[in-house]
Amino acid sequence: MAEKKVSAFMKPMKLTAELEAVVGKGPMPRSEVVKGLWVYIKKNNLQDPKNKRNINADDKLKVVFGGKAVVNMFEMTKLVSKHLS
Repeated sequence: MAEKKVSAFMKPMKLTAELEAVVGKGPMPRSEVVKGLWVYIKKNNLQDPKNKRNINADDKLKVVFGGKAVVNMFEMTKLVSKHLS
């Protein structure tokens, strides 16, 4: 029986220490990283109340977001991918 190929999205990735500080210890698939980010964002009330697509970064997220104070959710995934290998 052939081994089922794991999609790139589900493949466990190594996380940087900065990202682990937000989402927990890796390795974990990209989908879990994104889920973890949203848990953190909601728990710390970092979603912009006026524009729900924007995330107001706290100190931990600012490091992950390359120093940016506000990012939109589409930009977030691009910035986070720099912390995955």
